[in-house]
Amino acid sequence: MMLQRRHFLATGMAGAAALTFSSVWSQSTPSLGAPSMPATGFKRMKLGAMEVIALHDGALRRPLGEEFVRNAPLEQVKSLLSSQNLPTEYVDIPFTAFLVVSGGTKFLIDTGFADNGPPTTGRLRENLAAAGYKPEDINHVILSHYHGDHINGVRAKDGSLVYPNATIHVPAPEHAFWMDDARMEAAPPAMKGAFQNVRRVLGGLPADKLVQFQPGAELAPGIVSSAAFGHTPGMAVFTVTSEGQSFMYVADVTNIPSLFARSPEWAVQFDMDAEMARQTRRRIFDQVVKDNMVAGGFHFPFPAFGKLEAAGKGYQFVPVA
Repeated sequence: MMLQRRHFLATGMAGAAALTFSSVWSQSTPSLGAPSMPATGFKRMKLGAMEVIALHDGALRRPLGEEFVRNAPLEQVKSLLSSQNLPTEYVDIPFTAFLVVSGGTKFLIDTGFADNGPPTTGRLRENLAAAGYKPEDINHVILSHYHGDHINGVRAKDGSLVYPNATIHVPAPEHAFWMDDARMEAAPPAMKGAFQNVRRVLGGLPADKLVQFQPGAELAPGIVSSAAFGHTPGMAVFTVTSEGQSFMYVADVTNIPSLFARSPEWAVQFDMDAEMARQTRRRIFDQVVKDNMVAGGFHFPFPAFGKLEAAGKGYQFVPVA
């Protein structure tokens, strides 16, 4: 495990530094226009006796450059987008969290930005309200990994907790990596911001407010975590099951499905261990297809859940109607 952690520190600088949001997310340019936003920012799905609600937090438009797909020529990337009738000069990256309602208990999986991000983000709370809930209604927040777009919504810019009544559940391997002070001190300057952001968001929480879980743990009846290492050292995904129906939140197993599901061997610049991320992507997506589950992804096009189908050497994401 120690060797793995060292490997992440050596190879994951670009992925971690990119998610400090002082660089890559500010690459949107007015000449590219504004990212597309859904007219309605929430979408409900019944899952047996439960309900899963997609909650849009916004989107960013950024130029498509050589750096975005680390192991494929830009012209090949553009060709794949063009074959799907998608723009080739830029990519829209949406952010969608998921609310699982089980009886009277509400579980929010990942949190978006709150008021800590660019101006076209931070819409989760208004979409939560449109779906009929207040931040105070959330009983549990479950975090998949510690990149800023997933955790920044835990706290507002003024330091207050956005979901004051929620217990926050975090993957233990992910927490151990980012909260290691010696590792933070040894990190290059470009990566230190990611470590510091984790401390800003999660530091100082009382022990009963921050609960660590091991991959494979059942977090609540019908909600089970699984290891999905690669994008970050300890990322987890979550399977929600009720009355024989299953939904898997795949977090950042793939970033933009039109690229990284269709070509699962490609590596997005945010993957901290690209080879491990590729292995995880194949394993998770094969399971989703085999078990005919509904899949939801944080960066999938809104409403961000649907089916994955085998397509060529990869997978095709088919959104729900």
